[in-house]
Amino acid sequence: MTKETLVKLSVELETCGKALLQIAEALRTEKKALASEPPKKEPAPRTLTLEEVRKVAADKSRQGFTEEVRNLIRSYGADKLSNLDAAQYEAFLKDLEVMGHAG
Repeated sequence: MTKETLVKLSVELETCGKALLQIAEALRTEKKALASEPPKKEPAPRTLTLEEVRKVAADKSRQGFTEEVRNLIRSYGADKLSNLDAAQYEAFLKDLEVMGHAG
């Protein structure tokens, strides 16, 4: 290798080294910034509405499960869907979703 080639390579190596140092510093700065950020809050769980539950129940009824839907409503202690406790909507929907699936 010629002296000129070695000089060019050493200049390139020095440039690469400086770039690596800049990257390392940027990563350190970013890590510190992330560590000082307050933790992000999880969004509150979405509350189901009677209309959403009614839609799924109506779909199951149209699929031929009318009596099963009525029985499920009764099993939750209500005589009709609108009397179902809103706190039970999620569990009720899960039961509706599996209705008609062989298990």
